[in-house]
Amino acid sequence: MIESIVKINGIDVKKVTLDCVVIGTGAAGYNASIRLTDYGVNDIAIVTEGIYMGTSRNTGSDKQTYYKMNLCADYPDSPKAMAQDFFNGKCVDGDNAYAEAALSVNCFLHLCELGVEFPVNRYGEYVGYKTDHDPRARATSVGPLTSKMMTECLEREALKRNIKIYDKLQVIEFIKTNGTCTGILCLNKVAANENERFVIFDAKNVITATGGPAGMYNDTVFPLGHHGASGVAFEAGVIGKNLTEWQYGLASTNPRWNVSGTYMQVLPRFVSVDSEGNEYEFLNEYFDDIGVCLSKIFRKGYEWPFDCKKVLSGSSIIDLLVFRECVLKGRRVYLDFRKNPYGLDNLPYDKLDSEAREYLENAHACFGNPLERLQFMNMPAYDLYLSKGVDLKTEMLEIALCAQHNNGGLDVDMWWQTNIPHLFACGEVAGSHGVYRPGGSALNAGQVGSMRCAQYISKHLDNSLANTEMSFEDAQNAVIKHLAITRGILGNEDNLSALTEKYTKKMSEVAGPIRNADLLEGAIKDADDAIRNFDKIVKISSQNKLWLAYRLRDALIAQAVYMTGMAYYVMKGGKSRGSALYTSRNGDLPAKMEEMFRFELDDGAFNDTVFEVKYNSHNNTFVCDSRPVRPLPEGGGFFENVWREYRETKNIF
Repeated sequence: MIESIVKINGIDVKKVTLDCVVIGTGAAGYNASIRLTDYGVNDIAIVTEGIYMGTSRNTGSDKQTYYKMNLCADYPDSPKAMAQDFFNGKCVDGDNAYAEAALSVNCFLHLCELGVEFPVNRYGEYVGYKTDHDPRARATSVGPLTSKMMTECLEREALKRNIKIYDKLQVIEFIKTNGTCTGILCLNKVAANENERFVIFDAKNVITATGGPAGMYNDTVFPLGHHGASGVAFEAGVIGKNLTEWQYGLASTNPRWNVSGTYMQVLPRFVSVDSEGNEYEFLNEYFDDIGVCLSKIFRKGYEWPFDCKKVLSGSSIIDLLVFRECVLKGRRVYLDFRKNPYGLDNLPYDKLDSEAREYLENAHACFGNPLERLQFMNMPAYDLYLSKGVDLKTEMLEIALCAQHNNGGLDVDMWWQTNIPHLFACGEVAGSHGVYRPGGSALNAGQVGSMRCAQYISKHLDNSLANTEMSFEDAQNAVIKHLAITRGILGNEDNLSALTEKYTKKMSEVAGPIRNADLLEGAIKDADDAIRNFDKIVKISSQNKLWLAYRLRDALIAQAVYMTGMAYYVMKGGKSRGSALYTSRNGDLPAKMEEMFRFELDDGAFNDTVFEVKYNSHNNTFVCDSRPVRPLPEGGGFFENVWREYRETKNIF
C-alpha cells in the first residue's frame, strides 16, 4: 500500500495505491476483507463513511434470523434442496442460489468460530426453526441483534489482522479506465478545505458492500446511519437487477425498528392522529367483526412483510389501512400498548380465529392490556424500546409502512462480479434475491457473496495487476467533475433538508409499496431534472454538509434508476406481486377502499425473468431490458474429475 499526494487542477489530492479496496464496514464488507487475507491478498484496505454506521450494526427485529442449511436432528436437507427453495422465490439466478446454499454451512461455521454464539443443544447440534418461505427449519438466531453481533465479531478479526480502515470517506465515483474499474474517488467528510476534500484509491479490484439504497425513501426502517451508495454504481454503468422487488412492513419511525412478532401478537391498539390532535381508532372503523380485526392484527406478527397475496383475505389489509391514514389522510399512526383495541377492559379471546386463540392460550396471555401481555410474553421486546428512549408504558409508538429490505440491486455473476470488470458487489447492494426469500437469507447471502468475491480476486490477482492500470487522465477527470459540483453547491443559501424531504417523501408515496404507472413517470422526470441540474438547485452554506449533499445526489440517481425499472415492469405487463401493489383499472378492490387500491395479482408470467436497467450518465438516459434467469445448476460431480479440476484451477473460473 502506497500513499502519495498528486496535484490536480491546483489542489492536493491524496492517493492510495493497493491491490483491493473494500467499501463498507458491515458484515459483508468485513468478511470480504478477512477472506481476502485468508486467500493471500494482503495489500487491501476498507473504506467507510463511518465505522459504526450501517444496517448490519444498527438493525434487528423481534428475533433476527440467520438462514443456513439444516444441521440438526434428522431433517433431510442438501445444497440442491436449499438452492431450489431460493430459486423458487421467482426471478432468482440459479448460480447465485446454488452458491448461497452450498457455502451456507462454511460461512455459518466461520461466524461461529469467530465468536457468534448461535445456540446448540447438549449434543452440539445447531438447532433451528422455520422462518417465512422456509420448508425445512433452517433458521437460527442469537436474538434481536444477530447482525450486530456478527459485525462486531468480524470487526475484531479484521482488526486482529491489522487490516487498514479509512474512516469518514464517502465514495462518490467509481473510476474506470478502458471500461474496467480501476479505483474509487472519495469525499473526505471531515475535510477543512479543498486540499483535503478528495481521496483517490488506485485499486486493482474494488468490492462494494454498501448495503441497500435506503436513502431513497422517507418511510424506511433502515437505521439512520445507513443510506447506501447504489447511485454511484449506477452512474458508473453497473446494471440494476430486479429493482422492482423490495420488502415493506410496519415499523416504528423513531426509533426505526420492525414491529413484527410479539409486538403484534399482543394485539395493540392502532390509532391515527390528525393535525388538530383528534384520534381515530381506524381499524375499528374498517372491520365490522371484532374477532376478524383482532385475528388479523395477531397474524401481522408473523406475516410481517406486506404481501399482495395477503391483502384480500389476509393480514396485509392492515398495511394498506396504515398507508391510507398516512398518505391519503395526512395523519400520523401509532401503536398504543396501554389500552386494548375497541376500548375494552377484557378482549373477547373466544372470537379470535383458532390459530391466534390457541397461541395466546398456550402462552397464558389471555389477560390484561397489550403492555402487560408484551411484558409477560417477551420482556426483552419491551426493554428494547426502553433502551432507545421510548417507554411503551407511558407513550404511544409512531409507525408507518416502511421500506425494510431490497431484494434486487446490482446485477452480479456467480462470483459476485458486476458487468464492470474488477468491480464486485456483496451484501444487500447485490441483487441476488428475487420476489420472495426465506427470512434471514440476506445475512447468509452477504457472507457467501463476500467470500466468492475474495476467492475470485485471489485466483485472478496476477491477471488483474497486468490489466487494470488506472489512467491519470481518468482520475483527473473525476476530481475535476466533483470539484465543479462541490463549488457549485456551496454558497450562502441552504435548501438541502427541504429538498431531501421533498424527494424522499415522493419516493415513499409513489414508488414504495403502492405504485401507479402515471405517478411513476412524473416522479422519474422530477428526479432526472434534479440530477441534471444538481449543482444549480442544491445549495448548502457549509463545507461540513457536502457529504449530505452527495447523499442526496446518490439517492436521486438511485430513485431515477429504480423508478425507471418499476415503470418498465408495468409497461411490459407486470402486475402486483411480492411487496409491491401496482394500481390497475381492472382486478380486485379491497372492501371499503379507494379506487387507487384496485390491483391485479401477478399471474406468474415473469417468474423466470430478470428485469434490468442501465443508466448512461453521459446523456442521462436509461436502457431497460429483460432476460431469462440463469438456470439452477445440477451441482455435484464425479469426484475424480472435480478433484483434478480443483488441483488445476481451484474451480474458480
